[in-house]
Amino acid sequence: MTDLRSDLHLASMTHCPSCKSEVKPRVENAAFPFCTERCRAVDLGRWFLGAYRVPGPPAPSDEQRPEPDEADEPER
Repeated sequence: MTDLRSDLHLASMTHCPSCKSEVKPRVENAAFPFCTERCRAVDLGRWFLGAYRVPGPPAPSDEQRPEPDEADEPER
């Protein structure tokens, strides 16, 4: 089941998130919501390089981090 609000948001997108040029509708554009496959690949590259991040819980500081057990250490 898809969320109607997200479908409406995507359907109303008229500009590419990468280059801001006009985007053809999904039925006419295999790269939707991007204008071209190139812009789609550029966006994917940004994810791989860490330009985009999804927030998560804060990482524990060194003081809060538990000491590793001997069993956790790799054999040498």
